[in-house]
Amino acid sequence: MKHVTCTALAMVLASCAMVVSAASNPDDSFFKKAAEGGLAEVELGTMAQNKSPTPSVKEFGSMMVTDHTAANAKLKGIAASKNIELPTSPSVGQMATKAKLDVLSGTSFDKSYIKGMVEDHEETIKLFQTEASSGQDADAKAFAAATLPTLQSHLKKIESIATAQGVPFK
Repeated sequence: MKHVTCTALAMVLASCAMVVSAASNPDDSFFKKAAEGGLAEVELGTMAQNKSPTPSVKEFGSMMVTDHTAANAKLKGIAASKNIELPTSPSVGQMATKAKLDVLSGTSFDKSYIKGMVEDHEETIKLFQTEASSGQDADAKAFAAATLPTLQSHLKKIESIATAQGVPFK
């Protein structure tokens, strides 16, 4: 009987420790999604540089690699200072998008990449706006607020490319 009681107590204590750990940083979801998104943008940007036949799409891909690599490094530094472990790869959905793009070429690649970048940046802007306005972690809020103008610039640029390439995005 003592063994069962001690085991049950150990399980309860472990559960409490996990709850306390999760509660210690309510912004964990932001850190995770921002890291996954940043990694995906770098990977897809590299793909656009290599696969797109269109100079403006290649340039946009290069900008994604440069800007998101820098943002990823800042996020990683903030997370490390808080002992938050970030994902080391994009989400499953983002990896599926990459796999889809990998089999496309030419204008089919461009159209799919452009539409995806518009959607990704719209979602990412919402995520960062929410964190900047109502996040609990001061460093995460500051990172989100500081990164928002770059993300908004990316969205304007890819919408401009979409318009120039005749790719509907709304």
